[in-house]
Amino acid sequence: MSEPDSTDQPLPLVAHLTELRDRLLRALLAVLLVFICLFPFANDIYTFVSEPLRSLLPAGTSMIATEVASPFLTPFKLTLVAAVFVSMPFVLYQAWSFIAPGMYRHEKRLAIPLLFSSVALFYAGAAFAYFVVFPLIFAFFTSIGPEDVTIMTDINSYLDFVLKLFFAFGLAFEIPIAAVLLIWSGLTSADALARKRPYIIVGCFVLGMLLTPPDVISQSLLALPMWLLFELGIYFGRLVKRSDAADG
Repeated sequence: MSEPDSTDQPLPLVAHLTELRDRLLRALLAVLLVFICLFPFANDIYTFVSEPLRSLLPAGTSMIATEVASPFLTPFKLTLVAAVFVSMPFVLYQAWSFIAPGMYRHEKRLAIPLLFSSVALFYAGAAFAYFVVFPLIFAFFTSIGPEDVTIMTDINSYLDFVLKLFFAFGLAFEIPIAAVLLIWSGLTSADALARKRPYIIVGCFVLGMLLTPPDVISQSLLALPMWLLFELGIYFGRLVKRSDAADG
């Protein structure tokens, strides 16, 4: 059985709590600094995020603010979310630095690529939502409304809608990481997951129905990538098991 790194020394509970506090403060400070840097561009950030809908609005129409404070609070909220989004690699690094001393060497060899992959996959899911899903679903929504109804979406309602989709697709793209962890931990095997494929496919479409707006397009755009990512997780899970067997 592998031993922990020789440089890692046991720490008393108070030292662990102190380190945890320091790591949390560093993470919060990073988010705050990024927020301060981004806030002067809050309106530009909102303009960028709202472009998939604004580009499809009929001529002479625009987005609206139905509440007095919305023109300030909505870009403020989006900028805060963007600051967390941008700071996430540093936040995860702080979490990794806190838990890494208690891990074995072979666990670290797997955890480091999983950590980087999880961040990259979350960003990829958000990018997929913005560049692929948003144009399709907004084109669908703006084309099926009654002819005598003018589309003028509230800026805060739009933000709530797209943030939900950003996080839904970001988390959905973490499926390969979840599958690899389940296989690596021994809770299941790649063959066992493969045998459950029909149930997984149905589950992907059910989750697509629950996490996206009630239309077939957005549901399918979430469910199909989730299924493909599940297959990718099985493939990498087999590779991890073979690597562990070779090391053993």
